[in-house]
Amino acid sequence: MRCLVVYCHPVPESFCAAVRDTVVTTLARNGHEVDLLDLYAEGFDPVMSADERRGYNEMKREDHPFPDHAERLEKADALLFVYPTWWYGLPAMLKGWLDRVWTPELTFHMPEGPGPIQPLMTHIKLLGVITTCGAPRWLSYLVGHPGKRTILRGMRALCAKSCRRLFTAHYLMDKSTPESRAAYLKKVEKRLSSI
Repeated sequence: MRCLVVYCHPVPESFCAAVRDTVVTTLARNGHEVDLLDLYAEGFDPVMSADERRGYNEMKREDHPFPDHAERLEKADALLFVYPTWWYGLPAMLKGWLDRVWTPELTFHMPEGPGPIQPLMTHIKLLGVITTCGAPRWLSYLVGHPGKRTILRGMRALCAKSCRRLFTAHYLMDKSTPESRAAYLKKVEKRLSSI
């Protein structure tokens, strides 16, 4: 598969960077084509302007504010997000990427009248979240795991009907040990080797 890996963490030496490297290496070793999109390294601007918001619903594909990102999304068969869960959700940078890149006529079609939006990401056959969480598992689920739900429920609705989902998290990240981190990297490698 052609896998677009969207990575979001501001600290180059973070554990999330080790997770990213494990994801990229495992996918490539198993014969997948990997396209790594590092939002911080790229200097992505997550802030939507007033004018961009005003024209959002009428945006055409040729008017996309990030044509390179749009093209990379169009070429992907799989989309994997690697990020830290902060305050139970997505980092602001990643949320801004979704706001500014997942636009009408690229990821969905806005109908003229009443009715639901129509998905345009039907070439995406696998959608995955690979994350770290400071909170324990039970609390993350009690709160509702908003980041996971945004991607694996909300965005999945725009993908292929048969789109598979993948989720894995290292909980209690703030109290992690070298052993827990090594075990998580092995878990990520094993999960990705099965796709």
